[in-house]
Amino acid sequence: MSVLIFVAKLIAGGALLCLGVLLALLYEGVDRIISARMQRRFGPPLLQPFYDVLKLLGKESIVPRRAVVWAFNGAPWMALVTALMVFLYIPMGALPPILGSEGDLILITYLLALSAVALVVGGFASGSPYANVGSQREMVLMMSYELPLALVISTMAWLVYRRGIPGPAFSLETFSSLSLWNTVGWIGTLGLLSLLLALLAVVPAEVGKVPMDIAEAKTEILEGLISEYSGRNLALLKLTYSVRTLALCAVVVALFFPWSLGKAMGFSGVGLFVIDFVWFWIKTFIVQTVGVTTVRTAFGRFKIWQAARFYWVQVGGLALAGMLLLTLEVAIY
Repeated sequence: MSVLIFVAKLIAGGALLCLGVLLALLYEGVDRIISARMQRRFGPPLLQPFYDVLKLLGKESIVPRRAVVWAFNGAPWMALVTALMVFLYIPMGALPPILGSEGDLILITYLLALSAVALVVGGFASGSPYANVGSQREMVLMMSYELPLALVISTMAWLVYRRGIPGPAFSLETFSSLSLWNTVGWIGTLGLLSLLLALLAVVPAEVGKVPMDIAEAKTEILEGLISEYSGRNLALLKLTYSVRTLALCAVVVALFFPWSLGKAMGFSGVGLFVIDFVWFWIKTFIVQTVGVTTVRTAFGRFKIWQAARFYWVQVGGLALAGMLLLTLEVAIY
């Protein structure tokens, strides 16, 4: 029986990872079109991200003469694999995570950080001064946004524990079983809203999108940490950015918007699983449109010192305010 379960999880995991890649590229295409329409442009075709990746996969990967070859070639694979693994720990609608455990949130945080670290290693290993500057900027960004991200995750887990919600506090499956918005009063609602806004502010930096694309900065350092990549390696990096965007938006949905459409419509069994699975990806698309597409279209790129101050002061303060409001909510009620 254990062998059958292992095989079933292996097949389901493979299918989910393939779906994640396809949806990541599809949402990237929609993102480009929406951004173009907001700027009164036509934009590229919907399937342009697929065309770009397929073209790059058919080209040769050129390795710089001064590069550390094993690190330079291994970094794109490590970045993509760790980003894809996040999907295995996310409950999608009524479907439980394939590799769910008691510490999903902590593990997901480390996987996303490891993906970013792999990009940094690849930039340093290339031997390019532009990539070196980009890698340094990525490290500064990581040290800046990890604080509010940690505050959001730890506060959410603490609230689950204090409210006595069944299940491990750091498991995403626990959050999908009951919406935290229904367990708090108006003070707690303000606290959760503060945490949500703080997490949405982290998303652009985590996925390398404007206004936090400081590590790439095409007009300043010529793509920064990926400036020396080409061919298949560059295709893997393009996939990594798209997958990380989709994965982080899916985590936001699992944490803050676990509402079931199937139950509201009175479905059960297979119908419930199918409707909630589709509804989950619709919610993820909405979060990506609001938290990534709209933000990158409306704002210009930050300077690195502005980004660091923004995450340490404004976003960190917002996350801290959410934590204090939820603490007050629990103390009162």
